Amino acid sequence: MEIELHTPRTDELDAAVAALRSWQSDDAPLQLHPGDLGWFWQLGAEKTAASVRTWTRDGEIAAVGFLDGPDVLRVTTAPDLMHDEALARRMAADLDDPERGVLPAGKVNAEIPTGAALNESLAETGWDTDEAWTPLRRDLSGPVEDSGLRIEVAGPEDAELRAALQRSAFEGSTFSVERWQAMAEGPAYADARCLIGFDEDGVAVAMVTVWSAGPGRPGLVEPMGVHADHRGRGHGKAICVAAAAALQELGSSSAMVATPSSLVSAVATYRAAGFVPLPERFDRHRAA
Repeated sequence: MEIELHTPRTDELDAAVAALRSWQSDDAPLQLHPGDLGWFWQLGAEKTAASVRTWTRDGEIAAVGFLDGPDVLRVTTAPDLMHDEALARRMAADLDDPERGVLPAGKVNAEIPTGAALNESLAETGWDTDEAWTPLRRDLSGPVEDSGLRIEVAGPEDAELRAALQRSAFEGSTFSVERWQAMAEGPAYADARCLIGFDEDGVAVAMVTVWSAGPGRPGLVEPMGVHADHRGRGHGKAICVAAAAALQELGSSSAMVATPSSLVSAVATYRAAGFVPLPERFDRHRAA
C-alpha cells in the first residue's frame, strides 16, 4: 500500500475538513478537530492550505496534520489507522526529516492523540515528551443549565464587538473584523457559532467560538475568553456553559477542549462549567 505526503491546494481543503469531521468520536482521545482548521481560517484559505499536510494511502486520506505555527504540528489519523505501524513509521520519518517539508530543522513539537502508534515511532527516533495538556469533556446527553448571561450569536454586524472581546481577552491578539469575516467564510464555520455573553447591565463581558463536527460527534470549544475588565466574576464559567448549550443545539454528543496543564485557572474554569478532565496528554518534542 503506497503512502504519500501532500500539501493540499485550496480547492482540496474541503476533503481534509470532511475527513476530520468523520473521524471525531467520543470513543477516541481528543484529536485534531475541523474547528482547529476553522479557527486558523481567519488567515485565509491560502495560508490555511499551506499549513495543512495530508497523508494518503491508496488515494484515501489516512492522516491530517496542521502546522499551528512554523514549529508545531498537530496531527491525527483515521480511527482504524491510529495503531497502524507502517503509517506511523512513514509519518515519523516525514516529521523528522526537514527536507520533506513538514517540520523545519531544530526544535519542534508534535501534538498526537494519546495512544497513537506515531507516539512510539517518534520516541524510537529520539523525540522526548514535552508540554502537558489537560483535555476536558462535557457530556451533552442531558440538559444544560442556564449560563446566567444573555447570549447572542455573533453575525457580521457583531464582528467588531466579537473581535474587540478577543483582543481584550488575549494579550497581543490581532484578531479583527477582516479575520472574523475570513473565518466565517471557511467551510468549517458552517458548523460553528460565535457567542457573545452580556451581563445584567447589558455589557459584553465574554466570548466563545464553538465548532460542531456534525450530529452525534464531539464539538470543540476554541477559543474562549473574558474581557480583561470583567474577570473574576464567574463569566468564564458562564460562557463555557453557554458553549455547551450551543453545541448541544447543533447536535454534538459532547463538548471538548484542551488547555495547557500549567494554566491551572483555565482547567478550574472548565471544571466549574461541568467539563471533566481526561488523562493528560504530552506533546512530542525534538530538541534539535
